Amino acid sequence: MHSPNRPKHAREDGRLAELDLLRFIAALAVVAFHYLVAYASVWGDRPAELFPVLAPIAGLGILGVELFFIISGFVILMTVWGRGLGGFARSRLVRLYPAYWLSLGAVAALYGLTGAKALDPKLSPGEYLLNATMFQRLFKITDASGVYWSLWAELRFYLLMAILVIIGVTYGRVLAFAGIWLAAALAVKLLGHAGILDNPVLDEIVMPDYAPYFVAGMSLYLVRKHGSTWLPWLYVAVAYGMSIDSALARVHRRIDAAGFKNMPVTDTSVIITVTVIFAVMALAALGILRLKPSKTLTALGGTTYPLYLFHGVVAVALIPALTGDLPPWAVAVTTTLTAILLSYLVYSFAERPIQRLLKPRRPTQTPSAPAVQVEKASVP
Repeated sequence: MHSPNRPKHAREDGRLAELDLLRFIAALAVVAFHYLVAYASVWGDRPAELFPVLAPIAGLGILGVELFFIISGFVILMTVWGRGLGGFARSRLVRLYPAYWLSLGAVAALYGLTGAKALDPKLSPGEYLLNATMFQRLFKITDASGVYWSLWAELRFYLLMAILVIIGVTYGRVLAFAGIWLAAALAVKLLGHAGILDNPVLDEIVMPDYAPYFVAGMSLYLVRKHGSTWLPWLYVAVAYGMSIDSALARVHRRIDAAGFKNMPVTDTSVIITVTVIFAVMALAALGILRLKPSKTLTALGGTTYPLYLFHGVVAVALIPALTGDLPPWAVAVTTTLTAILLSYLVYSFAERPIQRLLKPRRPTQTPSAPAVQVEKASVP
């Protein structure tokens, strides 16, 4: 089913370079939040006091993950369109696990072979092995790295998408799936706020705090692929309102735990940030924000996932060693650049070669069956 209003820019040829850039920006935002606000045990001091001017902005980097989720909803729907369950499952395994295993090994080595204490998850060998499955939260086992929490949300999203793939991905079925999921998330959220419903299992399945981001991304992909119609935009509008509530709640939990002085982020700045995230993604869906693919943007997109996974390890290894010899700003800059460089090396010389080995070989094209080029973008 294709909308007659499908825009000419909604082509499916070439790489989504704008999403590569947005993903890298999201990863840098998370790095800024951790390095300049959150990692008190790493610095041995409150980062917000070391960087008082930057902290109110860097604190908003906590919402970089929310941008990741919207991009994931967009790109995963693009990925599953016209693909079977086996192909979808294999593509996700190949995309998620190689860099994840490398980062898990780095975490285990950091705490097992050095005297590092900051952010130590204090896991047994068996618990590290369970972390290797990425399903540790299902068994109430601590994440080996603090950033792994978002991968559990991604995995649950993939499992829900697998149901859609089994049913068959069409425009109408995606709208029904997204609408039912969004309605269920809204109902669980409202009933939870009212104190009527408190079901952890239902929360795990429906994900009321994160479903709006994934549904918004899926809806925006429908806009890009089929053109602007009212129902996908209605989903985006509802998801936007729910996302503001979820983002404020997440920031408030952080403020309650650390104090406003150590997490100096206002409600107004959170609302503005979520609004900008949705606006930028809407511009990308409409084709207004469109960048020409380049090797640089491709490299930035490829570096994003390792940067998200490895920046904590780099911080624990470098910041305590450099603190005292360099001013805080120099320590932060050096650590950030080192994390980016390491992540690029992981992407180029470890992750990509492993992915090439694990990916199935494509059948040889014949002159009578030319290859069809499709849109691509790397996602976490």
